[in-house]
Amino acid sequence: MPATLKLAVLNGKPEIFHTLQGEGVSMGVPAIFVRSSLCNLHCTWCDTDYTWNWEGTPWPHENGQKYKKSEYLLETEIEDVSAEVQQYPCKNLILTGGEPLLQQAGWLALIKHLRAIDPAYRFEIETNGTQLPTPEMAEALDQFNVSAKLNNSGNDAKLRDNAKAMTFFAQSDKAWFKFVIQDPKDLAEMQKLEKKYSIPRERILLMPEGRTEEVLQQHRLWLAKLCCDHGYRFSDRLHIQLWGSKRGV
Repeated sequence: MPATLKLAVLNGKPEIFHTLQGEGVSMGVPAIFVRSSLCNLHCTWCDTDYTWNWEGTPWPHENGQKYKKSEYLLETEIEDVSAEVQQYPCKNLILTGGEPLLQQAGWLALIKHLRAIDPAYRFEIETNGTQLPTPEMAEALDQFNVSAKLNNSGNDAKLRDNAKAMTFFAQSDKAWFKFVIQDPKDLAEMQKLEKKYSIPRERILLMPEGRTEEVLQQHRLWLAKLCCDHGYRFSDRLHIQLWGSKRGV
C-alpha cells in the first residue's frame, strides 16, 4: 500500500503552507509547514485543537468547540504531499501537528522522497516531548522543537511527562525546548523539569501563552524580565503579531 499521512484540512485540502516560522529558535526563518492531525495530549489552550478535539470526545477546551473528524482529517499519499511542497521556493520543512511523532513511518517516507529529489531539504519537527523517535527518525531529522507541557495545559502529569522521551531529547544536540508560560509561577514547574532531565539552559526558550495579540501583550513584559533574570531565551509568537489568530500563515 502507498505510504500516507493523516493531515489536517484547510479549505478542503491538506494543511500545507509557506510562511515564516513564528516560534522558537528558528523564529523568522522561511518554512513550509505540513500539519498532521491526531494528538495524544489535549491542551485546553491549544490553537490547533481541530487536529484532535473531535465530536463525541470528552476533552475540554477554552473555545468550547468540537470538530467533525471527517471534515478535519485527510489521509494523504506521500507523493501528493511531496508535490504540494515542491510548489514553494523553500527547502525548510516544519513537520507539525497535532503530534507528528505519532506518524513516524509516514514522515520518514516523505523525508526520503523529498531528499531523493533534492538533498538540500531540511526537516524540523514540532513535538510535545512525549513520543520517543525511532533511531531512523532521529537520524533523518535536522531539528527537534520540543514543546514540553506544564500543568497549565490541563494534561495530567502522567500523560505529559514521558521520562524515556524527555531524556532522549535532553541529550540530543538537535533538540530545543520551548515552554509555554501562562503565569510567573509556571517558572518553578519548568525548572523542576530542567533539573530532572538536565536540560541545557541555553537550549530552553520561554514563550508567553496567548492566541491573540492582546493576551500575548499582557504576558510579554513580565516573562521577558523572568528570562533576563534567570538566563533563559525568550520566544514570542511572530505569526500572531503579523497575521493574528489565523490558519495557514
